[in-house]
Amino acid sequence: MARGSSHRLLLLLLRYLVVALGYHKAYGLSAPKDHQVVTAIEYQEVILACKTPKKTISSRLEWKKLGRSVSFVYYQQALQGDFKDRAEMIDFSIRIKNVTRSDAGKYRCEVSAPSEQGQNLEEDTVTLEVLVAPAVPSCEVPTSALSGTVVELRCQDKEGIPAPEYTWFKDGNRLLGNPKLGSQSSNSSYTMNTKSGTLQFNTVSKLDSGEYFCEAQNSVGYSRCPGKRMQVDDLNISGIIAAVVVVALVISVCGLGVCYAQRKGYFSSK
Repeated sequence: MARGSSHRLLLLLLRYLVVALGYHKAYGLSAPKDHQVVTAIEYQEVILACKTPKKTISSRLEWKKLGRSVSFVYYQQALQGDFKDRAEMIDFSIRIKNVTRSDAGKYRCEVSAPSEQGQNLEEDTVTLEVLVAPAVPSCEVPTSALSGTVVELRCQDKEGIPAPEYTWFKDGNRLLGNPKLGSQSSNSSYTMNTKSGTLQFNTVSKLDSGEYFCEAQNSVGYSRCPGKRMQVDDLNISGIIAAVVVVALVISVCGLGVCYAQRKGYFSSK
């Protein structure tokens, strides 16, 4: 009897292991595929491809956008959110007709289908990068400056992806990154930073007077700000001397007037 009980117990254990292994295979996850990176230009179209086996009648597909929170893009055989109006399904892939910068991010497609071992789940991940052309940059150009002083012009764009590089123009002519290679008639004391967009004159001169504008450019396109004129004038030494003389005369006249009033007793109290 003891041997019969042990034999039945062993059979029960074997059945339990078979069921457990079968359950594991039924809900197994396939190995991750190579990560895809897709690049698109804003307002153009892009296809997010899901690299999985061919679609069958029994296949169940879901697309999700990953991030701080997970949101459905395709769920229960329908596109979700604003993708309804500007995207369409091509088998397992999504074709976005009018991609925007807000679409950039990581997406995951999940496909489940029955197999001989049970329900099988496969997934694929795609990263979407959206390139954006620069907008009209903001340019800061002083209207006037004194020769011999330090003057800085600034240019900045906040829209471009990737970040643009900047070039300055004077009177329609591109300023070189190395000013010493330019014309001898122009000031060669400026420094141009193509990354930050600054144009700095270490000692500005009258030769630097003119109309300036900046161009922001990346791999997608470029944009320019309206031209602004900067006038550089020399310091008027003779005018300053004349002003000092006038002030000195006024002070002298006031002093004489006070002395005269004191002698006449105008400031004495009765």
